[in-house]
Amino acid sequence: MRTRLERIYRFEAAHFLPRVPQGHKCARMHGHSYCIEVVIEGEIDPERGWVMDFAEIDEQAAPLVRLLDHQVLNEIDGLVNPTSELLAVWWWSKLVSRLPGLVEVVVSETPTSRCIYRGA
Repeated sequence: MRTRLERIYRFEAAHFLPRVPQGHKCARMHGHSYCIEVVIEGEIDPERGWVMDFAEIDEQAAPLVRLLDHQVLNEIDGLVNPTSELLAVWWWSKLVSRLPGLVEVVVSETPTSRCIYRGA
């Protein structure tokens, strides 16, 4: 039975988008209360009764949250142009080899704006 797990992480960070057109509001430094969703799919282990322990997801995601929380994202290696799309790809690249069954990373920078990345 294929099952989907979703784990949500939150952090605060500032950024600016250096490649937007001149005069664009996102060219200026500003901040967001980010919400990251890490989604795993897999079969339920018949002995344990779960796809994966949520603590295993936390072990991989929590260090990323600590790295990004209350930082300027542009100063983080690999995030020179930290759009939601590129932030989702960054998270994926950090987690895909460590979390079997990773199928999706969702980045929300506001309650009404989000990006869903499902890998290459």
